[in-house]
Amino acid sequence: MTQAVFPFTEALAALEAAGESTRLRLLALLAEAELTVSELVTILGQSQPRVSRHLKLLVEAGLVERHREGAWAFFTAASHGAGAGLVRDILGRIDPEDAILRADNGRLAEARRDRTASAESYFAAQAPNWDRVRALHVPEERVEAAVLDAVGDAPVRALLDLGTGTGRMLEILAPRAARAVGIDGSHAMLNLARLRVERGALRNVQLRQGDLYALPVERDGYDLVVIHQVLHYLDEPARALREAARVLRPGGRLLVVDFAPHADETLRAAHAHRRLGFARAEVDGFMRDAGLDPLPGRDLAPLPGEADKLTVSLWMARDRRSLAAEAPPLRQAVA
Repeated sequence: MTQAVFPFTEALAALEAAGESTRLRLLALLAEAELTVSELVTILGQSQPRVSRHLKLLVEAGLVERHREGAWAFFTAASHGAGAGLVRDILGRIDPEDAILRADNGRLAEARRDRTASAESYFAAQAPNWDRVRALHVPEERVEAAVLDAVGDAPVRALLDLGTGTGRMLEILAPRAARAVGIDGSHAMLNLARLRVERGALRNVQLRQGDLYALPVERDGYDLVVIHQVLHYLDEPARALREAARVLRPGGRLLVVDFAPHADETLRAAHAHRRLGFARAEVDGFMRDAGLDPLPGRDLAPLPGEADKLTVSLWMARDRRSLAAEAPPLRQAVA
């Protein structure tokens, strides 16, 4: 494959942009994680105007990508094109054990721990009424009916529910599976899921605490993986989908259920949402990058009388290693 290259003047501008200590530190951090200006200010110990000015130069040089979402802006190292190649080349020639980078990475780890602690605190507080929080979107019964329709009647040998929460997806899908596993990072949530599993006598279900970025399950072990209303909490949704794809069997399917793009900033402040929904093309792109082939999806928009509800989208993809016939796709109709 031919590597993307810069014209001479653009290459010079990119090298000049990278050739400053703070901007080089920013590149190293943004190659590790998607971060906001406020997070970078904390990590670098510099003023917000200074950090913003450096980020602007890096974006203009094609070395950093900026993604605005509502009142927030996220920054990450360039992921494609000549900029991505140059970032890799530059950072690949720096000693990762350098004292400056080690110190920055230590503060980055602290920032990530703070995010995790904030999310876990929210989950623990919300666990008793988690199902009521989900009433923010179109009625749950419509979402669940669409999930069942998407999964279809084909036998499921092994089901994996990521971010299982109260275990509701296990409750409705595990009866269709020979074996089911639910994973969540929160003890409080798993306790609620355990009660639901016991109440439903779902003897084919196991519950495990685990990290969605490093799943405690076998590779190529599941023919259906479900991620229901989880991606909007994650710092790195694309990484979570890559990990989900890793545990799919050849020909297995991944079903993602989440909000369509919206502008309700209260969900960020009051409910720890990292992202305000996802565009269909964005999640389809994550799936392709993870080695999956997206299938037709479905959007569940509010009906008359539900004007205050948020649209929920369903995405389905298949592991492209499959030689089997396709399962029926989701219906295209928008409710």
